[in-house]
Amino acid sequence: MTDTEWAAVRAALPVPAWLEGRGGQPEGYCHRQMVDAVRYLVAGGITWRSMPADFPAWDRVYAFFRRWRDKGWTAEFHDRLRDRIREAGGRDREPTAAIIDAQSVKAAASVPAASRGFDGGKKVNGRKRHIVVDTLGLLLAVVVTAASVNDREAGQTRLARLRERHWRITRVWADGGYTGQLVDFARSVLRIALTAVKRSDDTTGFVVLPKRWLVERTFAWLMRSRRLARDYEARTDSAEGVCRTIG
Repeated sequence: MTDTEWAAVRAALPVPAWLEGRGGQPEGYCHRQMVDAVRYLVAGGITWRSMPADFPAWDRVYAFFRRWRDKGWTAEFHDRLRDRIREAGGRDREPTAAIIDAQSVKAAASVPAASRGFDGGKKVNGRKRHIVVDTLGLLLAVVVTAASVNDREAGQTRLARLRERHWRITRVWADGGYTGQLVDFARSVLRIALTAVKRSDDTTGFVVLPKRWLVERTFAWLMRSRRLARDYEARTDSAEGVCRTIG
């Protein structure tokens, strides 16, 4: 990060307990070095043990990532930055509309068999990323499951959690895979209008679909990072944390 970027990021970082006098051992490494190291790993697609000597030792960087993942600080940090971007764009911090979709990616050998599956539609053996974005394409929520999990099944859980976190959302757009009982559930239980944006049967070639292109663009942003071109994480919450480092 540049000094200007770090100045903006530093204000959004969770404050360690020892700095607030709540106990705990002072950390031995600068947060700027740690954040840069994790972002380098995600962008380059390297292994933890391949961390360059310019950064702290790989096991210290991994311990930093693991601690933030387990305490929920990665999601908190990401949400704070997203809220600042929305405010800078003239939007309210709390969105009122969102787009939901899923992406199946191949899994590496490091992914346990218990958390992977086969997506018959995409012909992919691996995992599936279920994401919800706002109308700017910024991540609101991400859940990683086995690729065999149905979109409607995962969508019901995802929308319920989305409603708890972002209570102002009343409209969600999705593709045809989220129709059926999920629409009734969203309307009657969550008070969310779920609208399916479908491709016309007589359309040929590439066509930009209204609203859905926003979440597809977010998937494209994720795939720019080599670590996300394939799922390498042993745990699904680690895979979700990696998505948030660039989402």
